[in-house]
Parts: sequence; C-alpha cells; structure tokens
Amino acid sequence: MSGYNYAFYMSDEHHHHHPILSGKNLILPIILNVGITVAQIIGGIISGSIALLSDAAHNFSDVLALIFSYIAAKLAGRDRTLKQTFGYKRAGIFAAFINAATLMIIATVLVQEAIERLMNPRPIAGNIVIYLAALGILFNGISALLVKKDAASNINMRSAYLHLFTDMLTSVAVFIGGFAINYLSWYWVDGTLTIAISLFLIYSSWDIFYESVRIFMQFTPSQINIEDVAAEITLIQGVKNIHHVHAWKLDDNDMMFEAHLDLEEDFTISRFEIILEKVGTILQNHDIHHFNIQPEWFRDDEKSLINRLDH
Repeated sequence: MSGYNYAFYMSDEHHHHHPILSGKNLILPIILNVGITVAQIIGGIISGSIALLSDAAHNFSDVLALIFSYIAAKLAGRDRTLKQTFGYKRAGIFAAFINAATLMIIATVLVQEAIERLMNPRPIAGNIVIYLAALGILFNGISALLVKKDAASNINMRSAYLHLFTDMLTSVAVFIGGFAINYLSWYWVDGTLTIAISLFLIYSSWDIFYESVRIFMQFTPSQINIEDVAAEITLIQGVKNIHHVHAWKLDDNDMMFEAHLDLEEDFTISRFEIILEKVGTILQNHDIHHFNIQPEWFRDDEKSLINRLDH
C-alpha cells in the first residue's frame, strides 16, 4: 500500500453565510405568553372550560418553547473553541426537538381530558371563554408576527413560530366555541374543539420533530442524492472511485460531506488540489460547503460507496 493516506481537505471558505439570530424578537412574546397563560388558567378554572385550560396549557408550552428558543439562539451565535469545535450550532436543533415533542405530548394529554369531558359534560361560563380567547388571539398574533421573518431560515425559530401560530388558531377555535356555549348551550363543543385542536397540534409538529431527529441521527439530508453526487465526482479526470461516503447536517442550514477518493495515479499534492477544486464545485452545486476528502492510491480497502461495516 502506498500513496496519500489519512490526509484531508476541509472546505470552509465559501460565501454561504446564514443570519445569526440574536433571539431579541422572542423577549416580548415570552412576556405576552406568560400573561396569557396566567389569565387563561384562572379563567378556565372559574368558567369550567377545558378548552380554555387546554389553550392555557398550550400557552404555557409556548413560554417554555420560547425560552428554549431564546437560549438556543444566544448559544448558536457563540464562537467556536478548542472544546466546542463546531460551536453550539445544534442548540437550535435541540430546542426545536423539545418544542415539537412538548406540543405532541400536551396534545395527547388534552385528547384524553377532552374525551372524559365529552362523556361527562359540565356547565361552562361562555362569556369568560370568549374574552380570554380573544386576548389569546391578539397576543399570539402579535407574537407570531414578531418571529415570522426569522422562522423562514431557522428550524429553531420555526418551531417557536409554530407554537405561537397554532396557539393563535387554538384561541380562534376556543373563541368560536365560546359563542356556541354561551348562546346555544352546546357544552359538547368544548371537548370536541379540544380534540380537534390537539390533533392539529400533533399534525403540525410532526415535520419539525422528524427533521430534528434526522439531524441528530446524522441521516443523509433529504435534499441530497448520494448516488448522483458520487456519479458526478467519478467523472472528474484522475478519480477512479469514491467510497466511504458520509453526508449529514450540522444544523438546519449547514450540510457536511466526507469521502475517500481512490486516484488513478500517485498524484502530487498540487495536482490533487486541482481535483479538490472540481470536487468542491460539484458539492457547492448541491449546497454542500463543508467537506473532508481523503485521497488514496493503491490502497487495499473496501471500495463500496457506503461502508456498511464502518469501524
């Protein structure tokens, strides 16, 4: 065996900057949601409305979610160090995972409570439900608007926005239910709305939950087809084979790629740099800006694209 073994190249010099979020837009939503939560808990107990209490529980989860998101946004902006060579980039993924999981757990508990309430309906003070639901619509609407812009480019903020937006929709449903209870005495609407809201929360949280798990597990990003990327790289003159490929996401923006390149000749480093430039161009076209490449020549190892028995 001979050639370049255990050498690597790391590309980290391209212009692919993503906005650093300060989290300052989360401060007012946190304050507003603390106020909504306290008011709706008190109002839910006085009125006897489980839908209002479910909205309060959702608002409480908003408070926790927004605090997690705020901390994660602050951590993600920290510099890399010798002990944290990637910095805290995955703090936002962790917050998104917690936020989505919390929503689904709360929704499941609320479904159980709503079923029990449907089986044993109780009188409800509709006026209180209407007023507090209207307050929820106003405060959550303002909060959602404050974080909407950042949600477009960041999974952490997207999970926070999802909490706020779905809570606003929840408050709309509770508001409508309050009229049905107050003027039509349809007390069954309370439990029915709670079930509908809870199912919607589970549905709307699933994508963020699933994507955060995929990132933690370092699965291949869904937007990358490894076979297509490998096929393009093997067309480069001087490349015999690409193998031991790994592709994953560091966070919701940065995709990573590493592989071994089997070369046709015992290239000098300067000639290999030319190949690396071509590899970098291909990977950038697939929105991959960070990569490690290990060059090999006449090395006796497994040449399959994915080493299924990696050690």
